[in-house]
Amino acid sequence: MADADADTPRPTIRLDRWLFFSRLVKSRSLASKLIEAGGVRVNGTKTHRSNRTIGPEDVLTVALPVGVKIIKLRACGSRRGPAPEAQQLYEDLTPPPPPKTEQDLNVGNTAPNPGRRPTKHERERLSRMKRQAE
Repeated sequence: MADADADTPRPTIRLDRWLFFSRLVKSRSLASKLIEAGGVRVNGTKTHRSNRTIGPEDVLTVALPVGVKIIKLRACGSRRGPAPEAQQLYEDLTPPPPPKTEQDLNVGNTAPNPGRRPTKHERERLSRMKRQAE
């Protein structure tokens, strides 16, 4: 019986279709542009072809505007369904972001540019800072 499993072809799908079905991009044309720009790697190899076939167990590295995602395919998919259905097509292997330091949290607490009058939002923030200092 193991020979029958070895002879069964692996299900595959075009890369641009899969990116669209998985809801990582909004349209197939955007998926094609992302691939042609070199924003996708398949199993560590950069690809510029939208018609590249992929299947389960392949690992994609996708450079999206919100950041880089590392994804392992679970299934090919047959349609662009709702988000919960699309999330079943892959496993997200992206490492979590590093924890924010206290310095990162205090970035917005700086004084406004002295060359102009502060805005209402900046004045409220300054008065909050002064109250905390007292």
